[in-house]
Amino acid sequence: MNNNLIIGILAAIIIIGGGIWLMNTGSLNSGTVATSTPQTADDTSGQPTVSSASAPRVITGTLVVASNSSAVLTGKIVPNGAQTSYWYEYGTTTNLGSRTAPQTIGSGYTNISAPAFIAGLTANTNYSFRLVAQNSSGTVNGDTLSFTTNNNSPIVGNAPTMNTDAATAVTRTTADLNGRVNPNNSETSYWFEYGDSNNLGNTTDFRSAGAGNSSQSKLISISSLAPGTKYYFRMNAQNQYGTVNGTILVFTTPGPAAAKAPSASTSAPTTLTTSSAMLNGVVNPNGESTSYWFEYATNSSMSNILGSTTHSVTANSDLTSVNVSITLTGLTANTNYSYRLVAMNSFGTVRGGVITFKTKR
Repeated sequence: MNNNLIIGILAAIIIIGGGIWLMNTGSLNSGTVATSTPQTADDTSGQPTVSSASAPRVITGTLVVASNSSAVLTGKIVPNGAQTSYWYEYGTTTNLGSRTAPQTIGSGYTNISAPAFIAGLTANTNYSFRLVAQNSSGTVNGDTLSFTTNNNSPIVGNAPTMNTDAATAVTRTTADLNGRVNPNNSETSYWFEYGDSNNLGNTTDFRSAGAGNSSQSKLISISSLAPGTKYYFRMNAQNQYGTVNGTILVFTTPGPAAAKAPSASTSAPTTLTTSSAMLNGVVNPNGESTSYWFEYATNSSMSNILGSTTHSVTANSDLTSVNVSITLTGLTANTNYSYRLVAMNSFGTVRGGVITFKTKR
């Protein structure tokens, strides 16, 4: 193989490899990722490979809406598992010098928008700014960018107002989270954070509340909760003028922490006739879908029990004891009978004590 051919092949490899590298890193150009350590090409849109908390990840947004005296700044943050607050630092030099009031953005692992509204600026002036985020694992600075104010009329608007309301429809593993939000005439998103401590940590999907000017009731259902567990939650809302957080409320999923075999106790019969009786008992499904029935026989030893059972009834998956009854017919007059309640779910079958009665003559 001649030298010119070898050189041509090597050049092609270098050009193709460089193109692939640019495609893989080009997404950073539209919103650079800056941290307090050297930059890496982290993908902030996914979930972490570990659940331990770490310093937030920050992108200072390139989109700025400016006027002669104000500006709306944008950015994105991944809180990385710890309660995170953010603010913007800005000024007429790269030394910055001013900062917005901090706003709380939660503790999830989701890439969350971090807008802010700055007023009191000077017209036709260049400003430098950067997004800063902080949690218990560290403070992270986004890249420093710049914008220039103009002669446009001041931007007028307000962050949304909202309230967290009590959770409803709470079961062992699910709950409905409720709140109210007023977008205050600017396109607004809302979401809930929740977790088994006031650090929260889990985030629902983001939903639109529109751009109206009235309070709206909102609900998001959550699942895969742990039974017998206290949960903390709050509603959050955000528009271009800022992020607001509702009060943290609590609810507790019913226990036990794990479903188990039902309990069953047999009760005295009622409504006795010559040929029928109402058989009674108490069943607790203990958190698992449960069926119950009665076994009966004409002798106290119940030796022929397998041949004498009532129909089966479903008692759902409640966690409380419920009174159950089945009317038994076709009995023989003036005859002694013995019976007991049986309950069964996927964790086991239990039988109540034996009770005897005598049909009427």
